[in-house]
Amino acid sequence: MNIILTRPLNDIENLMSELFSLGHKIMHIPTLKIVNASLDPISIHNYKALIFTSSNAVRNIKIKEKRKNIKCFCVGSITEKIARASGFTETISASGNVNALKNLIINSKEIKKNDKLAYICGDQITLELDKELLTEGFKVKKFINYFSEKITSINESNIELIRKYPPNVIFVYSLRSAESFNSIVANYSLAPMMTQSVVMCISKKIADFFNKAGWKNNKVFNPGNEIIELEKIK
Repeated sequence: MNIILTRPLNDIENLMSELFSLGHKIMHIPTLKIVNASLDPISIHNYKALIFTSSNAVRNIKIKEKRKNIKCFCVGSITEKIARASGFTETISASGNVNALKNLIINSKEIKKNDKLAYICGDQITLELDKELLTEGFKVKKFINYFSEKITSINESNIELIRKYPPNVIFVYSLRSAESFNSIVANYSLAPMMTQSVVMCISKKIADFFNKAGWKNNKVFNPGNEIIELEKIK
């Protein structure tokens, strides 16, 4: 199949390699540029646990101490993998969405209601997780350590690839990415090449956006299940 991946390259290199090995044609159309927020280092000794809602939150964190054996709640397996590669040893992963992450924290036997938690995220979030946890009695401080800027242009070689190999499947991982991709399609009059595309979205909110924008074949999936979902489309 012809597949478009919209995540930044460092988030999908392994997936791209797997898809190539299975014989798929892959087009990488990044839709967001990640910019570090230049925060002061966080003193993790002040917190019982860290909460990461994306791999970019892990990549952009700065901490004062060398100790990294603090409990880390990660939104999904990719974020957990990056956290462990960054030296954090006490990690646990949810199933890839923020609601599952919230439930994981609430039901944890290692975290008490009065414990202080550091919530590290970007400027664009799908759920106010800190506010949700505050209503449950936790003490949460939010740190925005990166910004995402929309990319609404692509180079001529990618335009030609899309025209030559119209995508069967497009994977989109955030609402902001969906908005960027929709703008790219409009800016370069690529809609006729997308009429048969299946748009795989990691949340209903993203699928609803594509529905309202006129896309006809939108599905919700869990990150990490890309290859399983492709088998279903076959």
